[in-house]
Formats: sequence, structure tokens, C-alpha cells
Amino acid sequence: MADSALRRLLRALLLAAERPLEPVVIADLIAQAVDEEEWPAKADAAAVTAELTTMRADELDGRTGIELIEVAGGWRLRTATDLAPMVRRLWPDKRVRLSKAALEALSIVAYRQPCTRIDIEDIRGVDSGGVLRSLLERKLIRILGRQDEPGRPLLYGTTSTFLETFSLPGLTSLPTLRDLESLRLEEAVRARGEPSAAEPADESD
Repeated sequence: MADSALRRLLRALLLAAERPLEPVVIADLIAQAVDEEEWPAKADAAAVTAELTTMRADELDGRTGIELIEVAGGWRLRTATDLAPMVRRLWPDKRVRLSKAALEALSIVAYRQPCTRIDIEDIRGVDSGGVLRSLLERKLIRILGRQDEPGRPLLYGTTSTFLETFSLPGLTSLPTLRDLESLRLEEAVRARGEPSAAEPADESD
């Protein structure tokens, strides 16, 4: 089977899918189609991954308004990031923003998971029950189980929806705490109007 045929199939599957597709899932779909004589040749997960990687590189030239990204353990087609503000105008009533409190709690869960409500409240210093319920309703976090201690508190962790929302292939792609501290420093420096490490001071005076 020519690469062009595989590429066309991958684009069709990714366009129709409502969630990121894993290469092994795509390979299984192709195998089923071959067995039922609906497709000419099989492609294993490695071949699917290789073609997806090539497709992603081709999309980086910016010629189209579509991006192919690896997210939440799979692959997905989405509108180009720079065009997102225009695309959102199609659904003006569906723009949902997380509050500062929700972002704080979500960040704690992402970096400390599995963690309990008490763990989150110890860090935030305020009651977080309402925030956690909101994050659960939005499917950004989920209940992983219960901690083996008195009271058996619930344990929280992030979901695949969280990874998709923040365009993360997996939890290992989260910025390190050192990266976050560097970002905060850059923002603080810019807020004061001082040159950052990337913007050397003008010493002409």
C-alpha cells in the first residue's frame, strides 16, 4: 500500500474521531478492514506512527489551517493555534474560562497526583470542595480511589481531557518546577520593565 493511501486514510480517521487516536488502535482498525476485504494492506503501529510523524512535520510549514498534534497518548487533527481566536467566534457562547482558584487546584492535582482534598487545601490554604466539584464536572480531574488511612479520603488525578485541553502528549510533558520558576522570573522582570536574560541591557549609556 502506498504511503499516500495510508496518509489519506489517517487523515480521514483523525478527522472523524472525537478523541485522540492511538497508533495501535488505528493499526487494529486497518487490520479489521483488511480481514473484511475493505482495505488492501495492513499497517502495524510502528508504520502508523512513522507516517503520523512525517505528516506532522509536513504540517509545520503553515500552509494549511490544520495541525496534527500528539496529545493524551494519541494523535489528533485540530485547527492551527494562530487561528484559534477566529475559530472560537463560531461558538461565542461556549467560551469557558477556568477561575484562578480552579487553575490553582488543577495545577496541584497535576503535579501532586494522586492527592487528596486535604493535600490541596493545605497548599492553597482555603476550602477547595467547590473547586474540585467544578473540575470533576468538566472532566479535567477524576477520582482514582481512596487513600488507605483513617477516613479513607478520595484520591484525585488528571484525565485525558486535561491532557487534550492543555495539548499535552502525557504527564511527562508537564513543565518542570524549575521551568515554571524561570517563567515566573521572566514575567516579574518584564512587569518591572527590566531586561530579562533573553533581552540584554543597553549599555550604550
